[in-house]
This record gives sequence, structure tokens and C-alpha cells, in this order.
Amino acid sequence: MKKALRWTGWLLAGLVFLAACAATFVQVRGIHSYAPPRLALAPVAYTPERVEHGRRLVLSVCAECHRDKQTQRLSGQLLRDIPAQFGRFYSANITRDRQHGIGGRTDAEVVALLRTGLGPDGRIRSVMPNFARLSDEDVLSIVAFLRSADPVVQADATPSHAQEPSFFGKVLANTIIKPAELPTQPIQQPSPTDPVAFGRYLVTSRYKCYDCHSGDILKTDGQQPEKSFGYMGGGAVLQDAQGHDIVSRNLTADPETGIGDWTAEQFGQAMKFGRSPNGPLRYPMPKYSLVTDEETRAIYAYLKTIPAIKNATPEDGPAAVAGR
Repeated sequence: MKKALRWTGWLLAGLVFLAACAATFVQVRGIHSYAPPRLALAPVAYTPERVEHGRRLVLSVCAECHRDKQTQRLSGQLLRDIPAQFGRFYSANITRDRQHGIGGRTDAEVVALLRTGLGPDGRIRSVMPNFARLSDEDVLSIVAFLRSADPVVQADATPSHAQEPSFFGKVLANTIIKPAELPTQPIQQPSPTDPVAFGRYLVTSRYKCYDCHSGDILKTDGQQPEKSFGYMGGGAVLQDAQGHDIVSRNLTADPETGIGDWTAEQFGQAMKFGRSPNGPLRYPMPKYSLVTDEETRAIYAYLKTIPAIKNATPEDGPAAVAGR
């Protein structure tokens, strides 16, 4: 009996020692770096049509995180919607400044970063969404706009702030958070004449609504979004402008706790102007004012096809939340 207890004690001590070694390794290593992605890319044509399309995409998808509210340039800022347990994270300077922005990077490096989440230094942008499934035309349009003369991307010498991950954030960056693979085939956008397919593309690839509107930001599936935990059923915990917890909205077609009783017009008003049937939407939900009516109708059509999840969020009122 004593021998068994002695062996159990040694085993526990060994496990504690290994755990301490692993914790020390993660703490010292920090955010893991990878081999920089290599992408062969034909010269990008910066046509006026691409620049305009890219302007709409960048101002809809990128500006909310990257825009400095004082200068209105995309020179980076503190990301206030990330829960404090992950640490403090900052968006990068993506203006045309050659030293502190992306002016010195090639188009291939910018595309690879968008696709994989890895920069030319191999460092993973652990809180930046990757756009591995974004259509080739959308990606090239973003690049064309970032190279344009628009005021928001003009060179700004503000250095990108170093990230400040917590220990938990470092653990995630060394375990769960991984870079995406570069596509091996061309990616085409579905035709808007098929609103459900087009809406799925917008939700899963362009605007990436599921990243926030599923059940847990750590349990989303970047390769097969529909397999994300609580897909589009809401419940992910984010931070509001004051640093308080805020829960993402249920966007499935459940009539009691989702958008099942909303009209397409009401959904469009919520997405574009932040006016929902339940009242004004709060930060970190941006106002997608540049999204077209065709796009909001397509997203609405796709959301109506997703299996409904009954998951009350605070917008449904205390009684609904208590009964969920």
C-alpha cells in the first residue's frame, strides 16, 4: 500500500513538473511563428472598378478595427471588443507608409496575409480573421484599394502597437489558433441570382458573420463554418465600448429568440443602420452602411435556411433569457 502511494506521489509530482515546464515554455515562447507563406501572384490591375469595389469592402470589413478615430486613417487602434482574459490586442497600420504600414509589402504578401493570417515575418495575426474563402476578385479589389489615393490609406507613420497577449492568449496561440492554408484552386463568388448561395458566401467568407454570431469564438470552424458550435445562434461573449461583456445576437430563424419574425427589410435596417426591431444595436456590431440591399436580402434568405436554434440573448428581454 505504501509503495503504491509512493508511486502515485511520484506520478503526481512528475505531472506537476511537466505542466510547469509547459507553462514556462509557452510564457517564454509567446506567439508562435511559422514559415512565411509563399504565393505566386500575377500583377494586380488597379482598375477603377476594383478600387471602388475594394473601397466598399475595406470600409465595411476592415475599417471598424483598423481606423484611428482621430485621423480617420487605417493606422491601427486598440481592439476593445476582445475579452480581457485574452490580453490586449491592437490592429495594425495598413496605410501606404513603407516603414510602419504595408507600403513596402508586395501584393502577394498582402494577399497571403489576408488568406492565411500570416505576415511575411511568419507571425500569426491571432485575432485577425483570415479570408481563406474570399473570392479572388474580392481579394484583389481589397489590394487595389489599399494601393489607392484614398485618404484613409495614405501613408501614416504611426507604428503598429505590439500585441500584449495574456498567458491564456499565448496558450491559445500555441494550441487552438492556427494559420489557414492558401487556396489551391481559384475561388469564384456565387452569382447574386442565387440569393441563398450568394448569402452563404457573404456570411461565411466576405463578412464572416459566424465568427461572432455563433456560440463561442473559440469553437468556430474556419474550414467548415456550418460545423461551428452553435452556428449563427449567438451567445459568443464579446466586450462593449465600456469593457463590459456583451453577448452576440441569435441570427437563426427561431421566431422567439432569433430573427424568424423579422422581415427582410427589418434585417436590412439592422445590418446597415443598427436599427433592429428590438432596439438599437450596440458596439461591437458595426453599421454596414455600404452593404447593398441585394446583399442584405441574400444574407436574410440564407439565414432563413439555417436550422433554427432557440437561444435567447439580452435583446429578447429578461423573461426570455431566464427561460432559455
